[in-house]
Amino acid sequence: MDINFGELYAISEKGHRINNEDSLFPEPESAKNNQRLFMVCDGVGGSEKGEIASDLACQSLASYFSTFLESSLNAKFMDKALLYTEAKFEDYIRIHPESKGMATTLCLAHFCSNGVTIAHLGDSRVYQFRKGKILFKTEDHTLVNTWLKMGSITPEEAAVHPQRNVITRAIVDTENHVQADLSFIQDILPGDYIFLCSDGVLESFSDEELSQLFEECTSSAQLKNKILEKCERHSRDNFSYYIIPIRKTDDSSNLQQNLVSFFYSLI
Repeated sequence: MDINFGELYAISEKGHRINNEDSLFPEPESAKNNQRLFMVCDGVGGSEKGEIASDLACQSLASYFSTFLESSLNAKFMDKALLYTEAKFEDYIRIHPESKGMATTLCLAHFCSNGVTIAHLGDSRVYQFRKGKILFKTEDHTLVNTWLKMGSITPEEAAVHPQRNVITRAIVDTENHVQADLSFIQDILPGDYIFLCSDGVLESFSDEELSQLFEECTSSAQLKNKILEKCERHSRDNFSYYIIPIRKTDDSSNLQQNLVSFFYSLI
């Protein structure tokens, strides 16, 4: 299966914060149709250089992928890529000790010949939408989500809990090595959207509101503008997102099935 994209859109804004600690890969407006790796990272640390952490993660992971990835992404490769990135954090902190403690979330989508692999750490998310329906969503690595799964709090309490932004996994350094959750999506059709976002977007949109938006909007440009407009009004945090519209999937098995159907129609 060869996956082709429609027009790609990406936004990264500071919201109502003083600076922007989110980073994207590739940079907005620089993604090409043959792009296969997409990332959104949300830096943690404030004065401890969260913006450096998110940018360093994007650049280190992109470099490792372009140098060493030969086929589809798997857990072993992702673990090595994270160790490489954590070592880059240590190198930076060695030169800039005031940055000790910086960290970042990660959500990543890597497209290959037979689907897309999703990796994530923290509370930045990846969604797959089809006609507005959520087919896939990553599960946040947060303290509140842990309590929610244990049944200690309700979904309504989780939505407004004062500790809802406390994350339990992030890229920090090799002493705090973490493993990303990986998921593989093979069910991809033209018209689907893969959507990556930092938690600043989720300040403005519930899952239901995102579903409605992805159902109603007729283009990725309209989606980009609608999300931007609402986040500018309501998101206090930095907000960043990547809109990846699936335009075409060339699947040889589908081609064979269509040919069989065609010949049967002639009988």
